[in-house]
Amino acid sequence: MKTDLEIKNDVLEELSWQPNIDETQIGVIVNNGIVTLSGIVSDLPKKISIENAVKRVAGVKAVAEEIKVKYTDSDKHSDIEIAKAAISALEWNASVPSEQIIVEVEDGKIYLTGELEWAYQKDFVKRTIEHLYGVKEVINNIQLKPKATPVNVEHQIKKAFERSANIDAKNITVSINNQELTLSGTVHSIKEKDDAEIVAYKAPGITNVINQLEVDYYPIYL
Repeated sequence: MKTDLEIKNDVLEELSWQPNIDETQIGVIVNNGIVTLSGIVSDLPKKISIENAVKRVAGVKAVAEEIKVKYTDSDKHSDIEIAKAAISALEWNASVPSEQIIVEVEDGKIYLTGELEWAYQKDFVKRTIEHLYGVKEVINNIQLKPKATPVNVEHQIKKAFERSANIDAKNITVSINNQELTLSGTVHSIKEKDDAEIVAYKAPGITNVINQLEVDYYPIYL
């Protein structure tokens, strides 16, 4: 079991390994495996990169992210410009029906509403626009209205876990109530926890995934 100090050092080393991140601008506090991040970055993609990098570190149980996005004067864009860019980006994304999505922008924050059939579409919408200049945050309030009814989904998801090289399926339990799916059990990292949720959201007829997986890190000795 790693100590908090060891986890902190590993987090700082992982951040320093990222070419687009200045780890000296990021505050890192670790308490019982929970990492709290603070600081200011120049754009949203850097904030996302930092969070993803920390999730890859073994021993991290959760991430509390308090990083702020502050653009320079030359990178600032008006809410109207951001809204136009977001709508245009969605129209060019063949994975989502852009006509079913409403985009609102306030002080650099994008609020998404509307209805989609698949969870992966909802995820694609967010990822399409969160890298646009001037965006500080994306609040994804899109609702899911699937046409399919879950049938034998538990078995399908377990098989999908078993096919994945990044997920240890044997310690994950899948349960379904109506169109809501719950994941419970243990995984080895936050990255594995997130990967399991992404796989679960691809199941037909599922509108929500409750991820109750716990990170139970233990080293592999060779």
